[in-house]
Amino acid sequence: MAALLLFAVTQTNAEVKQQLTISGTTVDAVVDRITFSGDHVVLHFTGGDSQTAYMDAVVLCFDYAAPVSIESLDLSVPNAEAPVTIYDAKGKLIAVTTAGKAKAALAAPSLRNGVYLVKTGQQAVKVMKSPAAPAAPASSSVLSPSPVLSSSQVLSHPLPSSSVLSPRNTSINQALLTLTNGDQRYYDTQSLEAIDINNTTGAVTLTTTDQQQEVFSATIATLAFSKAQGSSAGIVISEAHGWLESAYVKFSLIDGADTYHVYVKGGQYADFTKIDNELVRNYGTYGRADAVGLKAGTYTMKVVPVADGNELNDKAATTDVLTVKNYDRTGYAHFNHSGVGAYNDDGTLKTGAKVFYVTKQTAKTISTNVAGAKENPCVGIQAIIEAYQKGLDTTPIAFRFIGLIEKDDLDYLGSSAEGLQVKGNKEYSELNFTFEGIGDDATMRGFGFLLRNTKSVEMRNFAVMRCMDDGISLDTDNSNIWVHHLDIFYGKHGSGDHEKGDGSCDTKGDSKYCTFSYCRYWDTGKSNLFGMKSESGPNYLSYHHNWLDHSDSRHPRVRTMTVHVWNNYFDNVAKYGVGATYGASVFVENNYFLKTKKPILSSKQGTDGLGSGTFSGENGGMIKAYGNYIDRSIAHFSYYTQRNPSSMGYDAYETATRDEQVPDTEKALAGGTTYDNFDTNPQLIYQYTPDAAEDVPAIVTGYYGAGRMNHGDFRYTFANNIGDEKADSAYDTDLASKIDNYKSDLIGIFGEEALPSDPSDPSDPSDPSDPSDPSDPSDPSDPAESTILASFDGAPSNSMFTVGGDYGDGKITYDGTYYKKGVKLNSKGSITFTPKKNYQMTLILATAKPGRDVKLNDATTTVGGTENAEGAYYQMQPIALTANTKYVLTKGSGESIVMLIILEEE
Repeated sequence: MAALLLFAVTQTNAEVKQQLTISGTTVDAVVDRITFSGDHVVLHFTGGDSQTAYMDAVVLCFDYAAPVSIESLDLSVPNAEAPVTIYDAKGKLIAVTTAGKAKAALAAPSLRNGVYLVKTGQQAVKVMKSPAAPAAPASSSVLSPSPVLSSSQVLSHPLPSSSVLSPRNTSINQALLTLTNGDQRYYDTQSLEAIDINNTTGAVTLTTTDQQQEVFSATIATLAFSKAQGSSAGIVISEAHGWLESAYVKFSLIDGADTYHVYVKGGQYADFTKIDNELVRNYGTYGRADAVGLKAGTYTMKVVPVADGNELNDKAATTDVLTVKNYDRTGYAHFNHSGVGAYNDDGTLKTGAKVFYVTKQTAKTISTNVAGAKENPCVGIQAIIEAYQKGLDTTPIAFRFIGLIEKDDLDYLGSSAEGLQVKGNKEYSELNFTFEGIGDDATMRGFGFLLRNTKSVEMRNFAVMRCMDDGISLDTDNSNIWVHHLDIFYGKHGSGDHEKGDGSCDTKGDSKYCTFSYCRYWDTGKSNLFGMKSESGPNYLSYHHNWLDHSDSRHPRVRTMTVHVWNNYFDNVAKYGVGATYGASVFVENNYFLKTKKPILSSKQGTDGLGSGTFSGENGGMIKAYGNYIDRSIAHFSYYTQRNPSSMGYDAYETATRDEQVPDTEKALAGGTTYDNFDTNPQLIYQYTPDAAEDVPAIVTGYYGAGRMNHGDFRYTFANNIGDEKADSAYDTDLASKIDNYKSDLIGIFGEEALPSDPSDPSDPSDPSDPSDPSDPSDPSDPAESTILASFDGAPSNSMFTVGGDYGDGKITYDGTYYKKGVKLNSKGSITFTPKKNYQMTLILATAKPGRDVKLNDATTTVGGTENAEGAYYQMQPIALTANTKYVLTKGSGESIVMLIILEEE
């Protein structure tokens, strides 16, 4: 508990809480200084980052929380000898004492005036040491470097009457301070050098250009700004900023304009160059344009209104200089490989790359010719992707998603279990695809992505909500895949361990050289599974700078593979952090574990070997740990190293230096595998510089941190862990409701905006007669909530099923989807499962083997079936299954290969 509150002191500035909004959007950052540049304010954040925004767009609100005084300290302990620890506001241990001596320790002359944290048992109290005597009551005490002032005595250093304090003047730029007593004060920003904010004391200092100062001692409620109102009716830019290989501008809409042209200059553009029309969008009360594919450097953007085809240059507006940074390409996706996806490593599009803008209106209609396609042009996003499976076209493609896109907006699904299927012609086929969101609101809802046989695929800057099975599934034989800056939410709501959906981002089937970085997992259940049991290995993966935001488990769970887990923020993880099984080697480095009771586990040893175990019955793997910050304050915390092993060994082998190797004599208790020391072999590890663990929360939650640009347009605050696994991992119905009811504010691309829905219009999803309405039970394209399709293309796609034996090549095409492998039902093969409901089960067998029946719980099935020669499969007639009954499929009269199991609720 102490560590939680210490973190709150150092990260959220408990003595004064800020809420910063820019253009109505809350920004997750703490401002400690404000300077001015023309019509803009420059916001300087703790940690060193800054952001420039237009004056009218910025509002900063303050909420002050006063600590109790030393004199009013009440620890409520059973006796005076109860142990007490005292920390300063930065988390440094100051003293260890007892309850009877705590006040004396706090009042010691050697302690400076300020705020301290006192902890005993499960209590933690903020205490103020003040020069005032006696101390003010807790309800009114205010920490301040100067004596506390009354509401009528706000200014501790009043400025002369000729200073920047002035009445409201609409002809000049001004700062508006609204005080806690309701008074308002205006200041001319042209005469202000800076506004400094002390987020510990609450003091706000205004410094003029001639170095006079005015100090407000925790008495400002709101700080806002107003831009001079001129006579021009031209464009007003409300916000503009550079990000990662992109920059954006928000602007006002003006009367008479039909559309807007937006230009960018800087980096690779020597002169103002017009960006694509699709990047300029209408949000009703404002416009927004995003320039993407930018090199690192400085840029300016210009917005020009257009009426009757003519640019109105006299009403145009230009941003200040915007700074663009590169994405962090550290990791195995770029190890001995450059240009993952459709972009070069400098952020620019590859020569000859195609760009498609995918919206609700265009997902079914985008078209292009693809070499080797059965029919050209290929129309619709899935059709274009599928045509590349022939392997005859290698033209890079950037699919740019705009706004909210639902499953029914797509032309069709290549995978009925997952969603959009991206598949190569054979193992590790180079596609050079990038799937990217534009702006901060690109969202996929109702489907995910399945990758098979691909190489050089990138996914970035979009959200995935309510995916059907996995959000992102790297299923079979993929390499050089880069998944970054995504927001991953709940999947399809199911029962049992599928309450929050299935896997968020899983990798298996000999997929290798992949990077998963800067993604935010929003209370996800099973976040990342890396590896099954069939990998030939080694399969190298990187997992860094992700924000595990109150998620439950698998961050990642690793089987068979070799994984570098570094600089991730484990923020109130409910069940466990990193898990290793089945011979995996995992290097866990410089991560920040906050209120995570089981940060690191290896199967059947250490924490997992005690009691009934916690996460796996499989053989263990080996984990090397170095440089991690681990908060041990949460209830039921458990972590063992070789230096303090449990009776069942240790969770991780912790080294004294980053380069120290794990000796070969150290082996997993179950399975006896050793650590492969890949991280100290320059032939096997990339160049990187890890951030210090204590800096990880600020980096990952900062402006260039995890998730979409500006952390996306979705806001939600989680309750922190209490140490009870059931409560901490519970399905959040409020979050689920907000996900299900989420709507983008996007109206459309200028000139292509969708008209308001007409109830008589069959495209209106509220029309119950609309067959595309997912609420219409007669829609055959909308799979019922109770239908399960499980594939076995090298591994079960649904965790209900457990496979024994081997996989074999069946190579079938079922319902337009190609499946390569299935379960070989020979003398060793089996599939075991326990359905939760009564189902009708349909088995899809490959015609590659002669068997046309199976044994179900040792009884040979007698149902017939139909052979599909074109798809190369045999479909058995349905078999009735009873809820909560264990079923085992084994070899029938002859060996067969089970490719699919389809369960339909009775």
